[in-house]
This record gives sequence, structure tokens and C-alpha cells, in this order.
Amino acid sequence: MSTIIAENELPTDLTIEQAVEAAYSVELGEVADRLARGLPTLIECDKELTPWLYMNIRGRLKTAGWKMAYLDGRPRADEPPVEAAAIGLTGAMIRQLVDNVRGAVEKKVLVLPHLDLLTTSQGGLTSEAREVVVLLYENPEAVWLGFKDPSFPLPKVIENLFPHRTSLLGVARPRLHKLVTQREARKFGRPFNPWSLYKHVSGVNAVRLRRLLGTLDGEDYPADPSKAYRQLRQATLVGGLEVPAVDLEKDIGGYSRVKTRLSREILDVLKIKDTETDADRVKKLEDLLPRGVIFWGPPGTGKTMFAKAMATSIGAAVTVVSGPELKSRWVGESEENLRQIFHRARQSAPAIIVFDEIDSFASARGMYTGSGVEHSMVNQLLTEMDGFRSEELVFVVGTTNFVEALDPALLRPGRFEFHLLVPYPEDADRRTIIEIYNAKMGLMMSEAAIDFAVRRTADFVEGAAAGSRYTGDHLNALCRALARIRLRDGRKDESTPADVERALTEYIEIPQLTPREERVVAVHEAGHAIVALYSPHSPPIERITIRGDSAGALGYVRYQDREHKFVITRNELLDTIAVLMGGREAEQLLLDDLSIGSGEDLKRATQIAHGLIDELGMGRQTGAVRFNADDKSTRRPELSPEQLAALDREVREMLEAGRARAAAILTEHRAELELLRDMLLERKTIEARQLGELLKT
Repeated sequence: MSTIIAENELPTDLTIEQAVEAAYSVELGEVADRLARGLPTLIECDKELTPWLYMNIRGRLKTAGWKMAYLDGRPRADEPPVEAAAIGLTGAMIRQLVDNVRGAVEKKVLVLPHLDLLTTSQGGLTSEAREVVVLLYENPEAVWLGFKDPSFPLPKVIENLFPHRTSLLGVARPRLHKLVTQREARKFGRPFNPWSLYKHVSGVNAVRLRRLLGTLDGEDYPADPSKAYRQLRQATLVGGLEVPAVDLEKDIGGYSRVKTRLSREILDVLKIKDTETDADRVKKLEDLLPRGVIFWGPPGTGKTMFAKAMATSIGAAVTVVSGPELKSRWVGESEENLRQIFHRARQSAPAIIVFDEIDSFASARGMYTGSGVEHSMVNQLLTEMDGFRSEELVFVVGTTNFVEALDPALLRPGRFEFHLLVPYPEDADRRTIIEIYNAKMGLMMSEAAIDFAVRRTADFVEGAAAGSRYTGDHLNALCRALARIRLRDGRKDESTPADVERALTEYIEIPQLTPREERVVAVHEAGHAIVALYSPHSPPIERITIRGDSAGALGYVRYQDREHKFVITRNELLDTIAVLMGGREAEQLLLDDLSIGSGEDLKRATQIAHGLIDELGMGRQTGAVRFNADDKSTRRPELSPEQLAALDREVREMLEAGRARAAAILTEHRAELELLRDMLLERKTIEARQLGELLKT
């Protein structure tokens, strides 16, 4: 079956009554049949659709001899306006209920078009409704037809009145061509493909759709029908939703693997679907799409940005919802918040709902520490996701820093089945991100400045966010700081590596050392560096500094990432022990004294030695045995005193071997040690390139 419709198969003109019949004839026929058999029925639909559905059903029932009473709170013909205003709409509606329920109700359908007037936004009964809800059940012969607004939940006492329910949200795709006239179809080019149109109007009811199509302007049979689609897109955005403008390639730097996977698994499938004209093929492609997506990774890596770029690629509206904002202390309100979000998204399809910090309410069962509303919220979320028609282009994206905390039931296939890691940016990623901001902010960074910024952001962040690696957000902050520096200084020339360093450290509170303290720190850090340079399994040095940082370190040696990130060998760890001992041994050699600054180094070296011997079985004398208890860092309680003594002895011997090796390297290369110390005292910071030039001399 083809998705293409010939123009002469479309109606030449169409009234709203005809549109309603064409869109919902099957469902309305079923509703009328139920009512004629005395079965109360509830219709869920948009407010503007209610009177048109009522008129259609009334016409169907009239031939069967049924009458209908429309209980909408309309004042009586002989009622003074003052009196009508005094009792209000709800009061008048309740009075109509009393008039029609009490007494015989034969062959009459009682219509409740405004059930939301009897309910609160949390799904409870209003004070007036509580007094008369008994009327709804007073006459067992009454046949009810109710209309429910999708954005309002119904209390059980009203919901139970209707054993049969019908949902009329949007228009079924196979019937869409019956709602488009020949004149309107010409605005979408030639040939007319209603399946392509459907993704822009899948959540729009027949009445609203007719009004929207009637406002289209522009030329007939355009080569590019994007103008008509843009008009529809703007008209279908509800609740302040907008289509973002984030280009996956131009606005997001790096992350080639993330972009490739996102494109292959979702965006490319959608592009192929949009070019298909075979209906069966389109349905098969839609079944391939994962509607639930999890973007996970560290904070600040751009997870929400990727969701917005995905939306831009498919012309979808985005609503970003923070998990904590959804929660409410009122019973049922959190679930109602979710219902409202999904309803707006379906009306504005194509759409993407982004649940930021989804772990805040969708954690694994047994991990909740709040009010327990999380269980209901997860159930409501899954219910809403299951309610999508396969042809509706609505995606649900969850972002989280703790994917391991999410409930496994949420991550199974059919729900949030597509999981995409957005990690810390690698060197190439950071370079591309910096280049994008350099162009956008007019920073005029030289190649040397960009190279320096990439190297400088390879490790952990300094300042208040110490302990985190650099992310896209940190790089954005760096570039904005550089832009402010250039603005304050009135700069028009190139930005240099010194400018980048200033932007990174200008306002970081660092320890102010005396000349004597600086000398001790310079000796200590030079000791680490020299031992690292002459340890074959130690990673290359990135920078050495005695400027300190806000975390309390008076100086540090920063290393480049290891070539092999996932396999660590015994020799690499033994080299690490020797390097850690280097600062202490340099102080002993050049100062004939020791500072307490080597305490943390000694602690880390001891932990590595214990790990090698107690956990990894790499002791030369104790052998290939694990001596620690399972999942614990403490030794097994059944070990004998002799075994414990042997383990401690081997730990001490390993540490002593590392210390002796560091001392030997420093003694042999004392001249380089002293040269590096003096250069640190002069320059405060030495980068990798400068270190290489220094040691060549």
C-alpha cells in the first residue's frame, strides 16, 4: 500500500461536522451503539472537540428514538441573569443533574460535557461535587455520556460511573487524508504524502486540524514545502514549547562516537522513514525506533545538549523537566504533573520530553528515601510511554549521572532501551569544543593557545570544582573568562597561552609561600619529576608547578594520560611507588631534612604495596594468593600471625625497594634535579615542552 494520495481523491471542501465524522466515525459509531444499549460511556478528548462529538452522537441516537440532555450549566430561559450569576456555572450544572436524574429516565442519555468542573487539579472532588455526587448513582436507569479533558484526572467515584471508555486524541494516520482538501494539499508539494504530514499533526484533533489547515498560505505545488510545515509547526507548539536550534555537528564539538551512534540508531532511521512511500515499510521502520533514551555520564558533558540536537534534527519541540520539580507533597499531584507533560508533548508532536536527573525519582526499588511517591511516578511514566501510538513521533529522554542507580525495569527493552554514554571529552573533543567557542566568542586564540588549553584541561579542574575532570561546561566557562579578560583589557590581538592560564587561575585562592617554603616545595616536586623521567613505565609529564591549588596542594606534577588506560601492570605500579618516594628522597638529598608534605605520598605508596601483595597476589615471597576478605580491604581474619608478619614484611620490602630506587636515580641525576629545582623557583610552572628543552641543555 502506497502512502501517496492522488489529489482528485481528496475532498474539494470540508465542514467541521464532516471532518469529525471522517476522523472518528468508527469510534463514534461504537459509542452510539453502547449508549443505545444503555451502557454509560466516557470519551477522553480535547475541550474544543466536545460539542462536535456530542452533535454527531445525538444525530446517530435520534434515529433510534433516544433523547439527550446536555448538562452544561446553561441557565434556564426564564431565569433572571442576576440569579443565574449568583449560583454560577457549577451550581447550574448541579441543578440540571437534580432535574434530570430524579424521576423516570426513559430513552434519554444524560451528557456531562464538563466533568472537570466537578474535580480539582489533583483529581479530587470539589466541595460542591461532594454534595451531589450521590446523584450520579441515584437512578440506575440513567445512561451517562461523559467527556473527560485529557489534562484532568477523574476521581474514582466519577470514573467508576463509566464502564466503557473511548480515547479520541489526535487523528489516526490512515484517516488523515480525509481531513485535507485539494486546495490545502497543494501547499505541501506534489505528490501529496499525508504520512509525511502526519508527523507534524499527530496530536492535533480533527476540529483544530481543520482550523490550522484553513490558515495555510503560500504558493501551490512548491518545490520546497518547508514553509507550509513551518506554519503548522508554529501553530502546534503548546504550553510555551519551542523547537531548539542546536546543530549536532556545528554546535557540539567532538564526541564523534556519540554522534555516530545517535545518528545510526535514530536519526538515520527517521530520515529513511521520511523518504518511504510504502506504508508497510514505514510501519516496520517505526517499530525499529527506540522511544525511550538514556543519556548518561558525568555532570556537564552535554547530555541535555545532545537531546536538543536530536530534536533540532527532526524538527521536534523539547520540554526539559527536572526530576525534583515533578515531586509534590500532595497525593496524586506528581502523577498529574507527568500526565500534563505527556499531554502537551503529544499535542506538539514531533516532540522530545527530557527528564533531567531522572534518577531523582526513578531509582532502583529499595533505594528510595523520600515519601514513596517515586513508585507511583515511575508507574505513571511507564503508563504514559505505553500509551503512545507507534506512528506518534514522541521520544522520552532521561539524563543521569548515575545510570547504575536506575530501576532495572526502566532500562529493559521496550522502555528506555537505548543507552548512550556521554563521557568526559578526550583531547580531540576538547580541541573541537574550544575551537567552536573561539569562533563564537571571537577570542582570536593562537594555535599555541589552543594547544595549551587542550593540554591544560587534560586533568582535574582547579578551584571550587576541584576533583572533577574538565567537561564541555568547564571549557565554556574557561572561554567566557578569557572573553571577559579581553573585554576588560581592551584586547584586539591574539590570545596567548599565558592568557589561557590567567583565565584558569586568576581568581583561584592558592597558598602564599615564603621563599624558604617555595624552595622545599620545588625540591620535592623536582624529585618526583626526575624519578618519573627515569622510570620506564611511568607516564610522560604534562606540567610541574609550585603555585599550588585551592585543594591545599603546595605544588604538583601532572602526568599525561597513560597510553593503556584499562590494563595496569605490576611494573607500572612499582614505578608509581618509586615516583611517590622521589619527593621525599629529593628533600633528604638536597636539604638533609624531611617535610610533612611527603605524608600523602607515603600513604598512597603503602596502599599500592598492600594492593599488590594482599589483593593481587603479586608478592615475590607470599605468592599468588588473595589475602583480603571478599569485597573488603581488610585481611582475612583466619590468617595466622606468621602469615600476617610475612605480608607486612613484604610490604615494607617493596616500599624500601621503591625508596632505594628513587634515591639512586636522584643521586645519579643530581645535576638535573638541581637545575629543575632552580627553574621551578624562577618560573613557578614548567610545561612538558619546556621540560624537554630544559633537560636537553
